[in-house]
Amino acid sequence: MSDSATSQPNQPFIPFTRPSIDEATIAGVTEVLRSGWITSGPQVQAFEKALSEYFGGRPVRVFNSGTATLEIGLRIAGVQSGDEVITTPLSWVATSNVILEVGATPVFVDVDPATRNIDLDLLEKAITPKTRAIIPVYLAGLPVDMDRLYDIARRHKLRVVEDAAQAMGASWNGKRIGSIGDLVSFSFHPNKNLTSIEGGALVFNTDDEARLAEKYRLQGVTRFGLDGMDVDVLGGKYNLTDVAARVGLGQMPHLAAFNSRRTELARQYFDKLAGGAAVALGVGLPHADFTNSNWHMFQIELPLAHLTIDRAGFMEQLKARGIGSGVHYPAIHLFTMYRALGFKEGQFPHTERLGRAILTLPLYPAMTDADVARVCEAVNAICADYKK
Repeated sequence: MSDSATSQPNQPFIPFTRPSIDEATIAGVTEVLRSGWITSGPQVQAFEKALSEYFGGRPVRVFNSGTATLEIGLRIAGVQSGDEVITTPLSWVATSNVILEVGATPVFVDVDPATRNIDLDLLEKAITPKTRAIIPVYLAGLPVDMDRLYDIARRHKLRVVEDAAQAMGASWNGKRIGSIGDLVSFSFHPNKNLTSIEGGALVFNTDDEARLAEKYRLQGVTRFGLDGMDVDVLGGKYNLTDVAARVGLGQMPHLAAFNSRRTELARQYFDKLAGGAAVALGVGLPHADFTNSNWHMFQIELPLAHLTIDRAGFMEQLKARGIGSGVHYPAIHLFTMYRALGFKEGQFPHTERLGRAILTLPLYPAMTDADVARVCEAVNAICADYKK
């Protein structure tokens, strides 16, 4: 075994992610708590205004999760029972669960092995007369080819609900994701580039769509006057609190710096892994896009056929060295619930291979250059130690 097989006492644990929240935001949350107005109120309105400005003036509403934004996006798009929605099986399961939630049928399309995003060549072949919408997923913050995506959508008269959960601050040809496109859904989970602890945002085309989303957000209620109330659609309970919104507001001024640091760390990963034992053994690196991606995650593909340990064993070896890691994601169609819908192994080979072998390495703004070097040293050492 290599000398780096275990964590040294003076080496702190490196988690796979960690949010950066400044003291001004913490103080701001305290002010909200003391104000007595802690559920949806002025902070939510301010957060929505800031996001709208960030996305070029488009209407924006915030919600209590990125899952809620996806579901409401589908409802705004008119997706209902009997419709089909095309998406990728390489995502957090919420992406396809929301399709089932609105009564529609998920249609999976395999990923491009290079970008790990939905394969647009295969997407068009999956369109049927029942197809109503597409949910592309921007894995690790890397957008799909937006020009091709929307050309397909326009020609087939399909709505697009972009799963941009991981793409806050990403862009396509110089335009921010969210400032262009149809309905665009973001997540503000703690591991995202911008967090509100929990939460999400949905970007709309029109004020009418935003008003309808407000109804879906809170039990279908419309208020008028001091005491008037009506309900004309079936809504839920998806509103964001002012406490969470204040955290999101505090993150906004730092987003560009956060993403810049993530990009620099990603460059260092490429530089420090190049020529090492891991790459020599066949470790797959992510698509090196330093123009459009926000580098939400840095994911490698383990060469399991050339290792004597599986992914869980690899993760355990990293943990022994004081390094966290994650799995994003197992193949959705192989979960029990989706197998019961008729999906089976062998349908989406690229997704299945990645689902077994993909591994997320630490990447967050507070990481140091030395942290990246330590992670790369560990990855190379494990590959060398457990090479077949």
